[in-house]
Amino acid sequence: MSKLRRICVYCGSNAGNDPAHRAAAHALGAFLARSGLGLVYGGGNVGLMGAVADGALSQNGEVIGVIPRSLMEKELGHGGVTELHVVTSMHERKQMMVDLSDGFIALPGGFGTLDELFETLTWLQLSFHDKPVGLLNVGGFFDGLIEFISQMSQSGFLKPEHARCVLVENDPAKLLTAMESFRPPDLGKWIEKMAAEVR
Repeated sequence: MSKLRRICVYCGSNAGNDPAHRAAAHALGAFLARSGLGLVYGGGNVGLMGAVADGALSQNGEVIGVIPRSLMEKELGHGGVTELHVVTSMHERKQMMVDLSDGFIALPGGFGTLDELFETLTWLQLSFHDKPVGLLNVGGFFDGLIEFISQMSQSGFLKPEHARCVLVENDPAKLLTAMESFRPPDLGKWIEKMAAEVR
């Protein structure tokens, strides 16, 4: 039986310049709902956030939004979701989204999306959680980021096994399959390697 019950989607509160991004967000939300998976997201009804929520709701999916009180007006909290949690800070938002979710998918977005993505990856690297993290690489949007992650690894700042934790697909079904099969690296072995290198 699948260990995935709810997927957190990180994405922009803007729609971007390419209509394909909004379409992909709506399609991802609908796909998750048809797959019997709940959606956890940033709680807004604008940009890609609104599109992914509307996609899931169009298929009668469970949609849980988490939004800081200070952003309720700016990001326009979605009134049609299953649950909308209004929290006090971005830190509380990110922690609740992680706690509510069994896996994470990043869609196109800006600084906020990357902040959420990399904090979640850092927590995975440090074994604060063992949940899969994926990029839905819509139209090659993340190509430069994927190349940079490879550069970090080649430069010795990121272990190859941690670089491989970033799952990348351009098709939601393939990404979900990869997430189902994900196994986190053994932190104990990583710590032993680090200790050996500093001796």
